[in-house]
Amino acid sequence: MHHVAVLVLPGAVAFDVAVPSQVFGHPDEHGRYRLTVCGVRAGAASTTTGFTIGVRYGLQTLVKADTVVVAGFRPYDDPQADALRALRRAAARGARMVSICTGAFALAAAGLLDGRPATTHWRDAPCLAAWFPAVDVRPDELYVDDGDVLTSAGIAAGLDLCVHLVRRDHGESAATEVARRLVVAPHRAGGQAQYLHRPMPPKGTAGIAQTCDWAVGRLEQPLTVADLAREAGWAPRTFARRFQAETGTTPLRWLTARRLAEARRLLETTDIPVEAVAQRAGLGTAANLRALFTKDMATSPSAYRSAYRGRGFVSGRRGQPAVTP
Repeated sequence: MHHVAVLVLPGAVAFDVAVPSQVFGHPDEHGRYRLTVCGVRAGAASTTTGFTIGVRYGLQTLVKADTVVVAGFRPYDDPQADALRALRRAAARGARMVSICTGAFALAAAGLLDGRPATTHWRDAPCLAAWFPAVDVRPDELYVDDGDVLTSAGIAAGLDLCVHLVRRDHGESAATEVARRLVVAPHRAGGQAQYLHRPMPPKGTAGIAQTCDWAVGRLEQPLTVADLAREAGWAPRTFARRFQAETGTTPLRWLTARRLAEARRLLETTDIPVEAVAQRAGLGTAANLRALFTKDMATSPSAYRSAYRGRGFVSGRRGQPAVTP
């Protein structure tokens, strides 16, 4: 099983520890993941919320972990030299390095974010950029997947990133199962905005969420922004503006993402031809599906499907899925 180690530094954010524990340590995931929670040393680890977390293991846990998740912590100006050395050793060994919220400060202090894009909570992003100018800080993104190093914004964005990791490791269906168990949206793209202004929709209208549900049930149809706006009961410009304010992305980008998710599901669970997958997902032709799929996943639809026929699934460049030869 894939071994995930969650590192609890002094002053840990308890929610950031709980998120990967719920995703990777739940009994439903024992066939996929093995979770270990560790600290700088075994014993009681302090948190920002007034109680301690008892950890049974120290930094030696990182020696054999396949994925290391650093939970957020405060104050983040002293992540401790022993922890930084352990993080560097884990990364040099080839472990996938992940941070939630201000856990990015530990990865940055260890030099693991130099020359890479990364994010953290929007309130702390200016400090991360000032302290570590070699890091390409993306303050507006929910999470950043740079292949073997992934970082997320604060609070719920860590949940989005962990579900994304399940998607990378085991595909769309597995990620949807986890999201359903956690009662969260199955997919929020990393490029969505962290902080959104959410204007109230006019009374008596269907609203964004209902319109999205309506569209998901009609992905095979040639939907336009005008179609979505009509269903919501708004003018197209008003709908597009409100949609971006509420979701952090445009209607067409959202629609393409949902169609690609449906294409992944069909590739994983059916044997229908790629041309039929493209049509059912609303992507038109097989050529269009291949172009969008390659851009989004860094592999072809056929290669992606073969990963679910017993040939393995590994991470490609900058975190995009790729199959073994």
